[in-house]
Amino acid sequence: MLKVLANLKKSFWSVLVIIIFLVIQSQTDLALPEYTSKIVNVGIQAGGIEDAVPEVIGEEQMQYIQLFSSGEEAKQQIQESYAKVSSELEKEEVERAKQFLGEDYQEKEAYVLKKLDQEQRTELAQQLQIPVIGVAAIEKIQIPEGTSQEQMASMLEQSKSQAENLENTVKEQIAIASVKTMYQQLGVNTDNIQNRYILQTGLQMLGVSLITMISAVTVMLLSARVAAKLGKTLREKVFQKVIRFSNKELREFSTASLITRSTNDIQQIQQLLTMLFRVVVYAPIIAIGGFFKVLHSADHSLVWIIAVVIMATLFVICILFIIVMPKFKKLQSLVDGLNGVSREILTGLPVIRAFHKEEREEERFQKANENLRKTNIFVNRAMSMMMPLLIFIMNASMILVIWYGGHSVDEGMLQVGDMMAFIQYMMQIVMSFLMISMISIMLPRAAVSAKRINEVIETEPSIQDKETVKAFDESKKGMVEFRDVSFRYPDADAEILQDINFVAQPGKTTAIIGSTGSGKSTVVNLIPRFYDVTGGSILVDGVNIKEVSQKELRERIGYVPQKGILFSGTIASNIQYANKVISDEEMEQAARIAQATEFIEEKEKRYQEEIAQGGANVSGGQKQRLSIARAIAKNPEIYIFDDSFSALDFKTDSKLREALKEQAKDKTIIIVAQRISTILNADQIIVLEEGKVVGKGTHQELMKHNEVYRQIALSQLSEEELGGE
Repeated sequence: MLKVLANLKKSFWSVLVIIIFLVIQSQTDLALPEYTSKIVNVGIQAGGIEDAVPEVIGEEQMQYIQLFSSGEEAKQQIQESYAKVSSELEKEEVERAKQFLGEDYQEKEAYVLKKLDQEQRTELAQQLQIPVIGVAAIEKIQIPEGTSQEQMASMLEQSKSQAENLENTVKEQIAIASVKTMYQQLGVNTDNIQNRYILQTGLQMLGVSLITMISAVTVMLLSARVAAKLGKTLREKVFQKVIRFSNKELREFSTASLITRSTNDIQQIQQLLTMLFRVVVYAPIIAIGGFFKVLHSADHSLVWIIAVVIMATLFVICILFIIVMPKFKKLQSLVDGLNGVSREILTGLPVIRAFHKEEREEERFQKANENLRKTNIFVNRAMSMMMPLLIFIMNASMILVIWYGGHSVDEGMLQVGDMMAFIQYMMQIVMSFLMISMISIMLPRAAVSAKRINEVIETEPSIQDKETVKAFDESKKGMVEFRDVSFRYPDADAEILQDINFVAQPGKTTAIIGSTGSGKSTVVNLIPRFYDVTGGSILVDGVNIKEVSQKELRERIGYVPQKGILFSGTIASNIQYANKVISDEEMEQAARIAQATEFIEEKEKRYQEEIAQGGANVSGGQKQRLSIARAIAKNPEIYIFDDSFSALDFKTDSKLREALKEQAKDKTIIIVAQRISTILNADQIIVLEEGKVVGKGTHQELMKHNEVYRQIALSQLSEEELGGE
């Protein structure tokens, strides 16, 4: 998987932007529960008052605060933190006084809070907690007239003692409520304070949510783009490697498997990548950040619920992962199998219909399809259990938090907003694990796909150019020489060719004939290095083909395979396939030599007539003639015809060979044939039997001295016809 993801280096900047936006999104998501807590705790419960520091204090209230303060240092700090309204005020202090006391603030005997930084305000809040609670308590008590100073001091001490014995959370809540009471005593409109706080906090919350939305949308867009680019890169690498494969590698992987790896497997990687960034970057930040937020802001007595939820979630994911992973490995091979069966059936439809074997092939397809279905159902059933289980864990944990947290709220140990924030953090943590679980569904299959893709990319073709290649000897242009050539297919036990020796001269036709399975096609497939010889050497233009560039070698060869292969496009594009710069006249000349003009002229659009994929809309003989025209249009120095006249009638075959002889009089022509009539006039005929050369010479020489050739010839033509030739 890591080797596949290493291709992301081409999208480095996009990945970096994705990570930045994911970090931003995670931070804003983690901030939202704090705003919820503030709106509930401060905005609703505390009336918009954030701490125990009053923005304004009345003259009498200040006196009581001084009485309740502990020590001269605390009294001094409180005194220095406020400015008397009647004195000169700073601009910020004037604004604060107007906001709380009204435009006639100068007529009131009060103190207004000076400008403080956050550290100073936090320290002041600690100093004011007990005094403001005491002030609120005294103001609610109706003190009888004539109360002595000793009794007043006793009452103050009693109120102070009661306030100090409260729990910290309760103390903070009562202190904030006391500040509200003090405001009301001064005639401050506390409803405005509450509304202003809720509106400001709500707008901040909307702003944070907007940033979250923009980040999420950006991440999804860039992730999709990066995933698509990675898919394109992987398809290019797979295709570039496959196009260099020799027949050995193509046989090892199979066509169906290579198609699956280039499409379905890469698609699995793309789907994974669109989610991967959110899981690798976003989910851990949310999970870890949410846990630390809980430790910092909520009652620690609820933290054990988070631990239980995480352990239960990991247990479910691990169990399902262990059960399903082997099936994911099997799934892709079953897709290969289904593709292979489908491709074989579709390719062989004429034969299947001819032998009336539709039912048998339907059973083969049904078996492959059923195996894939069963595995898919098992995987989907197992994974479908994951989401309900995780949602059950999340809902059960929410009930547990509400039940346990409700008691803490009732006892004054926890505020409602803190409990709501805790629930939100817990949901974020569980959701991050849900995201991880979704990846755990996709990751095994994607990991298998990545391995299969790497197998193709890392497979080095068995046939490669040497670091230093030789140049062809132009003085021996067109000469093809086999020297003691032997060959065996990969993993075969015996050699299919042994001690093959012959020379194909330019300006002459060399024919190769033999019984079925004698190795005729294998011999000509060795010349363009579709396979490499296992013994001996093949020389083209006087140089061993292993020592020259494959591209240069194949540029000199016009190859026509046994089965005519055409590409989707037009007749013209197929003839011009190997030579794009050929003129229309030269293209038409190649078609005339290949005897293809007869059926081309009958087409409505002539050379611009569309050719279906694989040449499905032309006959076998027409495919062969267009394939031959394509080789002629290339104008190579060596022509190789691998039984390429088999679909032609005798008249067309004769005309084609006659026209080709005139066109290629200075070229080397190598023909593999089954029909004796095709090679009667060849300058040299090589007779193969069981992978060995058992005869070499002209037709007349072989008829006299080679029994194998004579038997092949007499099986096709009469003695008179052969003698007449």
